[in-house]
Amino acid sequence: MTSRTHAALYQGLNDYKADSARLYYSGRYLQLLSPLRLAQFIWDLCYVLVQTVIVYCFKPPPPKTPHALANRHGRVAVIGAGITGISSAAHAIAHGFEVIIFEAGPKTSVGGIWSNVNTTSGLQLNSLLYRFHPAVIWSKAFPKRDEILEEVRRIWKEYQLAPRTRFNTPVTSVKRDSPPKGESEWKDDPDRSRWIINDGREGVFDAVIVTIGTCGEPNWIQLPGMPEDVGQEQKQGSKKSKKRSRRKSDPTQDNGPPNDEGDQEDSTDGDEHAEKSESTKDSSKKSDKNDLFTKTIIHSSQLDSPSFKLKGGEKVVVIGSGASGVEAVETVLENFGSVADSKDGKNEGVEITMIARNDKWIIPRNTVVDTCIAGQPFGRQMPLSFLWETFLKYWHYRGIHELTPKDLGIYEGTPIVNDEFLGHVKSGRCRYVRGSPVRLTSEGVIVEARQSQKGSTPKNANSNVEEIEEGQEKLFEADVIVLATGFKQPSIDFLPKDLFPDGYQRPNLYLQNFSTEDWSILMTNSAYMNAIGTVGHFHIGIYTRILLTLIMDKNARPSSKDMKLWVDVLRFLKKGATGGALGFFTYMELTIWLLAFHLFRPDRLKWLFFIMNGWGVVSESSSRKD
Repeated sequence: MTSRTHAALYQGLNDYKADSARLYYSGRYLQLLSPLRLAQFIWDLCYVLVQTVIVYCFKPPPPKTPHALANRHGRVAVIGAGITGISSAAHAIAHGFEVIIFEAGPKTSVGGIWSNVNTTSGLQLNSLLYRFHPAVIWSKAFPKRDEILEEVRRIWKEYQLAPRTRFNTPVTSVKRDSPPKGESEWKDDPDRSRWIINDGREGVFDAVIVTIGTCGEPNWIQLPGMPEDVGQEQKQGSKKSKKRSRRKSDPTQDNGPPNDEGDQEDSTDGDEHAEKSESTKDSSKKSDKNDLFTKTIIHSSQLDSPSFKLKGGEKVVVIGSGASGVEAVETVLENFGSVADSKDGKNEGVEITMIARNDKWIIPRNTVVDTCIAGQPFGRQMPLSFLWETFLKYWHYRGIHELTPKDLGIYEGTPIVNDEFLGHVKSGRCRYVRGSPVRLTSEGVIVEARQSQKGSTPKNANSNVEEIEEGQEKLFEADVIVLATGFKQPSIDFLPKDLFPDGYQRPNLYLQNFSTEDWSILMTNSAYMNAIGTVGHFHIGIYTRILLTLIMDKNARPSSKDMKLWVDVLRFLKKGATGGALGFFTYMELTIWLLAFHLFRPDRLKWLFFIMNGWGVVSESSSRKD
C-alpha cells in the first residue's frame, strides 16, 4: 500500500472524527449517530482502496533521479504547468521521453487555475471522473482546492519535473528547426518537424504539447452607461505580468478550470453580450451621457478579492447565466447571505438578481447521471435526447420547471454541473430574469426582451422567475453589478500560422487536438469549445501516448491529407449539429475516436495497450517503487 494511500485513509479518518466532534458539541446527536453517516465514511475508505488498485495497474513508474534520462526516445516541450501540462509531462518522462515545461507564471502557478481559486473551491464532478493521472489518489469524492493542488504538486515532484520546469518563461515563439548539415540523428528520420521554443536555448524538441486551456483573460464587455475605465486596471495588470487571468471560482467544467479545466459556454455568453452592446450603441445616444453607473462594477473572477466587501442590504445584479454566473451567485450568497434568510426584519444579506440572455442546462452532481449523459455516442442532439431532458425536468428541476431551457437541447452546449442554484431561485434567494441588458443608468441595469429564439419559453409560474415581454424595458436597481461574461480564449499566436489553415483551426483539428498540418503539435484540452464530460481525466495520458507513439513509429503516423480527411468525414457524419462537428462532443464520442485511431489502421494495433493503458514502454531510469 502506497504512502499516499495511507495519507488518504488517515485524512478520511481525521475528517470523520472532526465532523463527529462538531456534531457532538452542537447537540446534533441524531446526525452524529446516523447510520448513513457511518456508511458514507466506510464508502470513502473503500473509495481510497479502489483507487489504490487503479494506481497499481496503470501508474507509469517515475524516474529514479532528477538527472537526464539515459537512452531517451526523444524530447517533448510542454507549454503550461496546469493539471494537463503536469500530467502530460509525467506520462512522457515515465515512458522515456525527456521533457521541459514552460510556464509563464511563478512557481506558485503549478496546478494552473486551481492555484488561483479560494480554499473552499472544489470539484463539482465526482473525482473518479477527474483522475488526471493514474497516480492520483483522492481522499473523498469531491475534494477541495488544497487536496487537488497537493496531488498535482506531488506528481510534479515524484516524476522529477521540478528541475525540468522553466518558470516565468512565457512562450512567444515556436518554430521549426532547420536540418543540420552532415551526419546527425536526423538521418534516420528526416521527414518530420523538429521544434525550437523562444530563443532555442533549451535545445531542439521532437514534439510540442500545448496545454494553455480555453479560459484566458476575463472578458470585459462594454455596455452603454458604463464608465470607460471599467476593467482597465485588471487588463493592464494582465498585460504587464504576461499572465493569463484565471477565474476565482470552482474550475470544474471543461475549464477548464477550471472547467485545464474552464467553461467555454461562459465565453460564448460573453461574446453574445459584447455583440449586444455593439448593437445598442445607437440607443445609448438617446440617453443622457452623464447618466452613468458609478457604483461598483466587477468581473466574476474578482468576487473572492479581499477588497470586495458588502455591508448588507445591497442589490447585486449578475449579468450572465453560464457557469461563471451560477458560481458568482453562489459566492455572493455564501460570503454575504441573502435578505430572504434575514430574521426579525434585520437588514442582513443582499438581494441578488441574475440577468439571463440564454438558459443553460443544469445537471446534478451525480456520478451515475453525469456518466450516463456523457455516454451518448453521437455527440449531438438526437431524436431521443428529450428523454434525458424530461428526466432532468421532473427530477433535478422539480418545483421550478420553468427554468428548463426550451431553446437549447441537452447535447447542444456544455451543461452546468450544480446542485444548489435551482434551489436558490426556488427559495427566493436569487431572482432569475430572462432578458437582455440594454444599458446602465445611475440607478442600475435596463433590460429588454430577449431576441426571438427557436423554442417557446415556458410560462413563469414561480414569482422568482421573470421574463421581460417583447417591446418592453425594465430597470433593475443595483448597488453592485457583476459581469459574469466569461473568459477570452487564450491566444496561440506563438505557433506558426501554417499549422492551422482555413477550415482546420480550433476546434476542427485531428482527433480534436492535433494540428492537421503536423501531428507533432498536440493541443490537449486547448481546442475544445463545448462538451459533456471532463477535461481532467484519462484522455490526457492517451493523447500524450499517441504523440509518443508517432515519434517512435514512422509507419503509424498520419499524413496531413489523412488528418484533414478525418475532420471532413466527421463533418459529414455530424452535418447540421449545433456548433459544428467538433464544436460539441461527449466523452463517449471521444472514446470512440481514440479506439477508431487503432481500428482503421491495423498497423497501429500493436500499440493499443500502450496507448490506451500505458503498458509496454518504460524509461530505463524508472522505478516501480511508490
